[in-house]
Amino acid sequence: MDPEAARTARESLDLAFHMSNILDTGLDRHTLSVLIALCDLGLNPEALAAVVKELRREPSVSVPATAPPSFP
Repeated sequence: MDPEAARTARESLDLAFHMSNILDTGLDRHTLSVLIALCDLGLNPEALAAVVKELRREPSVSVPATAPPSFP
């Protein structure tokens, strides 16, 4: 990517992230960039928003980092 295109992409992400913060979406910069990339690939933005909402509703499953795997 040429430097001008990289600068434009960075500025666009900065603007989208600023708007995301104003709207209090709770999205971090990386997640937002992934969602934008998926939209650029043609995924439906409304469908992506529905997936994000659904994932936030589901309880998160976490595995303690110090727990060794258990085998029968």
